[in-house]
Amino acid sequence: MSDGAFSSRFRVATGGVFALGFLIAFEALAVTTAMPLAARDLHGQSVYALTFSAFAAAGVIGNVGAGGWADRSGPKRPLLVGVAVFAAGLLASGTATTMPVLIAGRALQGFGAGAIGVALYVLVARVYPERLHPRVFALLAAAWVLPSLIGPFAAGAVSTWLSWHWVFIGIIPLVAAATLLLLPQLRARPMPGTGARIPIARILWSALAAAALLAMRPLLDVPGAGPVLAALAAVGAIAALRPLLPAGTLRAARGLPAVIVARGMFSAGFAAADAYLPYSLIALRGLQPVVAGGIATVGAISWAAGSELQSRFSERLSDRRCIGLGATSFFVGAALVGAGTWAALIPVVVVGWLLAGLGIGTAYPRLSTATLALSAPEERGRNSAALQIGDGFGNGLALTVVGVVTAFAPDGEFVGAFGLAAILGLGVLLVARRTATRPLAR
Repeated sequence: MSDGAFSSRFRVATGGVFALGFLIAFEALAVTTAMPLAARDLHGQSVYALTFSAFAAAGVIGNVGAGGWADRSGPKRPLLVGVAVFAAGLLASGTATTMPVLIAGRALQGFGAGAIGVALYVLVARVYPERLHPRVFALLAAAWVLPSLIGPFAAGAVSTWLSWHWVFIGIIPLVAAATLLLLPQLRARPMPGTGARIPIARILWSALAAAALLAMRPLLDVPGAGPVLAALAAVGAIAALRPLLPAGTLRAARGLPAVIVARGMFSAGFAAADAYLPYSLIALRGLQPVVAGGIATVGAISWAAGSELQSRFSERLSDRRCIGLGATSFFVGAALVGAGTWAALIPVVVVGWLLAGLGIGTAYPRLSTATLALSAPEERGRNSAALQIGDGFGNGLALTVVGVVTAFAPDGEFVGAFGLAAILGLGVLLVARRTATRPLAR
């Protein structure tokens, strides 16, 4: 019982998990700050939300494919393929001269990040005892600390004094470094799969869901029939999503379905606010990207702090309690961010973003541990994929909704983004009580 996450028994695996967590965190935080300038230079303000929803939608496909592959053969190969695709997406985005190329690069990044995320979940389940899961997921959140300190600020500085292109290209060496660190560590520990079949049908459903999600905003521009076509695409996306999730998810049934719904709403709310926070500060308040990036840093630091706090109280606070506390903090924080942005009260924005990050950091690791606790060993890849499908689909749908609001009310995108974030935080509060159930017998 004395073995910890950094003991000699687990040190190799923990180093690899932390390195990849750092990689994903740096990309997410840095790119958010650079994207407003990229959209401006490529004349893509009208499809700004697509740069994020493409990432999220492609992540759904990566989640499903990597989840099935990890169950069949273990997490090593899907993890390394995910890293390679992620790096290719960074290169495509960093060399983009048109908005469609940038969006395509973001889609590749999303696919790779989706595969990496699922593979890491399966790796944690295979390598660590259940008592260490809260700690390891807290370490994944702690991997955000250094990027949160330097990522948004560095991206703002690079975008201001060099070019936003280098925000993407400059991350590629980090991909190479993390891969070089990871390779010998993966070889050091056998992690065989269960021999489960690759879920071809589920992969096709995920591609259909992603395509329908991405089609919603462009379909709005079809003369006359735009709103009807966009609504049909939304229905199609939800219909395609249903086979990818456990039974009862769309009605937030007690147990694992409620966990997935809560995670999806959390992710959607944070994605909407995170994508538009630097944009609103730059476009509405005239702040320099480096300053807007510094404000975005606050939420990432408090996210890591919330994750660390929940791990210290893992035996005193239930998963459901942490999820509820996190939802409350996130709801209040998102409301403050919206009010502070509208009234040009930057200190209120900072406090709100701090509370939002603290809330999601408190709840996220518990949603992960609850998923593993409620999953049989042969279903961990599939259920981890379902959890992250909720992430990706929630992100994409939220950003698409904001894009729809923008189409009808060009001056309402920031109100839509922050208002939606607050509403989703309130929704998690209502679902949190349904996330508690007895773990599966081992």
